[in-house]
Amino acid sequence: MNNSTIADHFALLSKLMDIHGENSFKTKTYSIAAFHIERLEEQLTDTDRNTYGSIKGLGASVAAKIIELIDTGKMKALDDLLADTPAGILEMLELKGVGPKKIHVIWKEMGIASVGELEYACIENRLTRYKGFGEKTQVKILESINFYNQNKGHFLYAQIHELFPSIQNYLEKIFGTDKVWNTGNYYRQLPTLHELEFIVAEKLEFIKQKFQTAYPPELLEETANSVLYKLNNGLRLRVYAILEGIPQFLFSTSSAPEFSKAFQQRFYDGNFESTTFSSESEIFEKANLPYIPACLRESVSIIDRAGQNDMPTLIQVSDIKGIVHNHSTWSDGLFTIEDMARALIDKKMEYLVISDHSRSAAYANGLTEERIIQQQQVIDELNKKLAPFRIYKSIECDILGDGSLDYSNEVLATFDLVIASVHSNLYMSETKAMERLMKAIENPYTTILGHLTGRLLLSRNGYPIDHKKIIEACVAHNVVIEINANPHRLDLDWSWIEYAMNKGALLSINPDAHTIEGFDDIRYGVIAAQKGGLTPSCNLSSFSLAAFEDFISKRKAAIISNT
Repeated sequence: MNNSTIADHFALLSKLMDIHGENSFKTKTYSIAAFHIERLEEQLTDTDRNTYGSIKGLGASVAAKIIELIDTGKMKALDDLLADTPAGILEMLELKGVGPKKIHVIWKEMGIASVGELEYACIENRLTRYKGFGEKTQVKILESINFYNQNKGHFLYAQIHELFPSIQNYLEKIFGTDKVWNTGNYYRQLPTLHELEFIVAEKLEFIKQKFQTAYPPELLEETANSVLYKLNNGLRLRVYAILEGIPQFLFSTSSAPEFSKAFQQRFYDGNFESTTFSSESEIFEKANLPYIPACLRESVSIIDRAGQNDMPTLIQVSDIKGIVHNHSTWSDGLFTIEDMARALIDKKMEYLVISDHSRSAAYANGLTEERIIQQQQVIDELNKKLAPFRIYKSIECDILGDGSLDYSNEVLATFDLVIASVHSNLYMSETKAMERLMKAIENPYTTILGHLTGRLLLSRNGYPIDHKKIIEACVAHNVVIEINANPHRLDLDWSWIEYAMNKGALLSINPDAHTIEGFDDIRYGVIAAQKGGLTPSCNLSSFSLAAFEDFISKRKAAIISNT
């Protein structure tokens, strides 16, 4: 059992105690314990048990529960609370913006014990009768419920990416490698999915028979040519039984309807289904077009580009030369700057941009001006030690409520580059969001605009903005637009990448890494960027060390000349 799992148990214990109205001092004790356990460098299972009680943020009571959890896989205090908590109350913990103390009131005072009941109460405007539940709170809860219901059963691309090889290997094992094709939204590289789709060249009854194992998955739906199963992890797996016209079926199920319809009308004039193809690629060959990968089959414009031999050379993970936007132990990261730098040296990367949180992010141990000076001295020493590898001094600077940045220009000038991001007051009108972002973009020290809309996929919608105006403002002020590669963000959304490139914007795939393992999220940013047609030349983190240094130097010179 690793530290993260142990921390999750204590975090849930704290929340349930709050929901049940237990002593706030005790609940806070377990919440603090979860926080510190999550950030321990050494696994508790590898640590002397006699020292648990002396670890910062723990104590004798917590230590005893950790030992119980490691030895038995259970925690009696947590199990007792779970047994006394209705399933609907536990489900409420999935609602964003509805914390344990609010759930306590909803359950104990309002008598509501399920998300469905809560939704109905909001629609009936019942919550506003209770202290702490004003009209705005009620609206936000209803929005959160709607969002939760819409995305129930959906998965991040990254989650499916981890599961995909085992599922594909299983299907190929029982049906043969020459009879299985992946298709659908995973093949198209969409950022979220609700089911994984495969084509199998067998009869439907034979496919169903193969799924009748000792522990068969739940059959949700059956059509004339497909079956839909629900796997144990909640993922829905759709299998199409296709014996003829497989290339056409693969093309149709892995293309956006707009693209598929226009392509067939333009090149096959009603003869698409009756034409014989040996492979998916031959569909394009007979149309005298270069192959258009599934990730780009979204709109008619890519067909026009293919006809003009103007297909983009899509960015690859191998094109990333440096890792931009990372957090170290100076704020809320789990590794030292040197540890992160050495990990990137091992990966043959050329540079690291450290962008710890700014002072307003007190929850993330944001840097005071005094600590900025100390960190920059450490970076100077490391650059001497690790040359020719280079560490750049940066900050993820909060965009404050009025659009100003978290430090004075004099402090911002000490950084090689500044990533400006919104982390607070996320529920804004479009007018407020635009005012805030535009002012930050106009600040001469803003180098990169971080996670543009603040969205968290399947958890929180981004604040509304006019993407075109923001992109055009970034181009006008020489501000790079981040493609945040964290699989929960993938923000800027892929659908705006082509527009940004056409306007001359420079983008940057950045992992927003808080751990060394987080560097690998770059692959998800690349996958999302490919869908938008991003090329290496338009991506800042694809710049070589020399090109990156030249970019920084020219930008600093431009600031000086304009002041």
